[in-house]
Amino acid sequence: MTDKTNPLRNILLADDGTENMVSAIKFLADLPHGDDCSVTAIRIFTPTEGSEYSRIEEEMNITRNFLKSRHFHFSTEAILGDPVKEIIHRAEALHPDLVVLGGKATGKFGGLLGNVATEVTHAGKWPLLIVKKPFQHLRKVLLAVDGSEYSQHTADFLNTFPLNEPCCLTVTHIVQPVQVTYPIEPAGMALAAITPAEEERINNENLAIGREMVNKLSGKLTSFSEIDQVVALGDIVEEILALLKKGEYDLLVIGSRGHGNLSGWLLGSISRSLVQSAPSSILVFRSGI
Repeated sequence: MTDKTNPLRNILLADDGTENMVSAIKFLADLPHGDDCSVTAIRIFTPTEGSEYSRIEEEMNITRNFLKSRHFHFSTEAILGDPVKEIIHRAEALHPDLVVLGGKATGKFGGLLGNVATEVTHAGKWPLLIVKKPFQHLRKVLLAVDGSEYSQHTADFLNTFPLNEPCCLTVTHIVQPVQVTYPIEPAGMALAAITPAEEERINNENLAIGREMVNKLSGKLTSFSEIDQVVALGDIVEEILALLKKGEYDLLVIGSRGHGNLSGWLLGSISRSLVQSAPSSILVFRSGI
């Protein structure tokens, strides 16, 4: 892996008051970061939590202590309001290089995750890192691409993202299979729209196009000395989740346009499913805004 220009100087950490923050801070500390890297930790609480401010302050102290122990320059702030709106509002003011949330390593999230993470994922303008616990190390990265221009932007971002050596990268593209359909004619007869042979031919052509795209994109990821490639046919979410589990990846990287302007399979319901179900931490990159 070649040297990179470190892009992480301004990080917004959304503190959810849970032990998930420990994993998030460990993840950040595991990334190479310069002396000029600054973390702004915000603890958002709702009006129903207002009477428990002493507990909120204690939780913020835990975050402060961890940030201090990892030698970050940091500031903390408690904010009363709606989590999604306040995270986006604070990010608009700070223009962070990265927004960080913490989350469980299961399909259902606590803390800031769930609807909050999903909304921030698709409404924000900034790279978003969702860290699952327990975090141990960052050694294996899976980049999922769909052939859209946003996949190329995401690959460019990953090419400059600071990662410790050795870090193994796999680039994957999952082809949604074309299936034989049977429209009903007015006379009540079901006729195949395509034959099984045509179905196989189209799927094989799409796989070949996917391999060419992944190979071309991998050639531009010059920061990585070795890159594995996986192109497969099947259900996109199921295949990526199976690959994450089998390969024991530490980080899934996907792209998104944001602001609800979604195109490509990684930018809509599939990306939301991956955010909610992936066993690994997830890095979502924004582009084209």
